[in-house]
Amino acid sequence: MPAPLYLDHLSTTPLDPRVREAMEPWLGARFGHPAARSHAYGWEAEEAVETARARVADLVGADPQEIVFTSGATEADNLALQGAFEAAAGRGRHVVIGAVEHRPVRDTAAFLAARRGAEVTTVPCDARGRVAPEAVAAALRDDTVLVAVQAANAEVGTRQPTAAIGAACAGRAAWFHVDAAHAAAHVALDVRRDGIHLLSLTAHRMGGPKGAGALYVRRRDPRVRLVAVTHGGGHERGMRAGTVNVPAVVGFGVAADLIRAGRDTEAARLAALRDRFEATILARVARVVRHGDLAGRLPGVSALAFDGVEAEALLMGMPDIAAASGAGCSSATLEPSYVLAAMGVPERVGHGTVRFSLGRTTTDDDVARAAARVIETVERLRSLGA
Repeated sequence: MPAPLYLDHLSTTPLDPRVREAMEPWLGARFGHPAARSHAYGWEAEEAVETARARVADLVGADPQEIVFTSGATEADNLALQGAFEAAAGRGRHVVIGAVEHRPVRDTAAFLAARRGAEVTTVPCDARGRVAPEAVAAALRDDTVLVAVQAANAEVGTRQPTAAIGAACAGRAAWFHVDAAHAAAHVALDVRRDGIHLLSLTAHRMGGPKGAGALYVRRRDPRVRLVAVTHGGGHERGMRAGTVNVPAVVGFGVAADLIRAGRDTEAARLAALRDRFEATILARVARVVRHGDLAGRLPGVSALAFDGVEAEALLMGMPDIAAASGAGCSSATLEPSYVLAAMGVPERVGHGTVRFSLGRTTTDDDVARAAARVIETVERLRSLGA
């Protein structure tokens, strides 16, 4: 049986062959520890890590010394929120987050409230999933130490106005954190232009390997200091203990270079494919709801709800198409989507929402095939009353 057509690139991406090729030597003969500075094996590994650090920094307009390697964006989010909150002890205990944040941010903020005494304000979004900069500004207080708003939403693809939110935070004591795990492969990010103090990244959503992520930590104007969440060894400038995953980090660096070189062209291609996919379905299927900011979403994302059809039934009815009924970190549950609920989407419509996310391997033929299968399956399920 042929493999299903993969339309779940916001969950994870296939490993780019060029990334795999760059990683292979570091899985064999080049096995040195980058912190072993007394011999050639360690020097070689350290050089490879620092090359990757520079490549990741270039992707977001940072200095290489501002990049802290982690195991992924989830760890980076935890380090950003917990580390910043603990470092701000004595200045304040107020944290502001957006209503549609990725679970690692949302759950870490809840942990800080329950276990560390944080006061968390959740800023609502509009029907498109967009958090208004004015609402963030209104939520700021004299004791606000951190604001966390994502670059783009994982379920509906809505991009957030990070530059305007960064401006709202400017001049205040609050640091601004952005989870860019889903956006970095598709959107040009510049941490200084947008007034960002902390930013989380992951490799596996940009053609890189799983097990590699990064946290940008600003070093000047102002310098951001974090309290470490893990301890032992003093790695990554004392902010993240543990041996760096050299093969994965090397792959992360190559993936970042490839994204930076082809991002604009690829974004235009994906947007055209997505628009063709949606137009084909909308021309044939009635009572379809498109979620998100249609004028300001990630280029390859289409979140669609089909009236009278449950998302799980639709996905099970077309096993040759790999799509998702929620974000990558939460689609394993059947709980109502907190993102769609925050957008004011009725629960019945939310349960019927499927996210299709296109990527580097998606072709014109793939889009035509997927649209045809969606149309056929929705019509069949509606006829059965599913």
